[in-house]
Amino acid sequence: MNTYVYKKLNAMSKEVISFNGMEVRFCLDENDTNGSITMFECIIAPAARVPVPHYHKDFDETIYGIEGVASYTINGKSVEIGPGDSYFIPRGVTHGFENKTATTIRFLVFINPGIFGPSYFKDVAAVVNAGGPPDMLKLKQVLLNHGLVPVMG
Repeated sequence: MNTYVYKKLNAMSKEVISFNGMEVRFCLDENDTNGSITMFECIIAPAARVPVPHYHKDFDETIYGIEGVASYTINGKSVEIGPGDSYFIPRGVTHGFENKTATTIRFLVFINPGIFGPSYFKDVAAVVNAGGPPDMLKLKQVLLNHGLVPVMG
């Protein structure tokens, strides 16, 4: 990986939110772009617990791989996103991801319009970091409150 790019991404981080083996580093939020986009880096440890498959009601998502390989399922199709790979997920398309590898993975996420920001991840962290098994009803409500619709198998 290009060390300069990695250092530059870290220097751009506005806010870091951690939970369940995931770290989310915000680079741009809705205030920086007048609501046009948000951009954040996801760092996912091996075997980290990740969000359930879901779709977004009001925004599109684009992923750009930085390090390692993220395993996505998008509309039932397996998609591997590695360094330099990108994928556009329009609103309404069911997707989920996981780290199936033994190493940490990193990817950038761009949200358009920029209506999805740090508050979602803070709300998730509050539920999963509360101790004990996470309250799945509370997590579902967090998703719904932020425009994500969980889709159960």
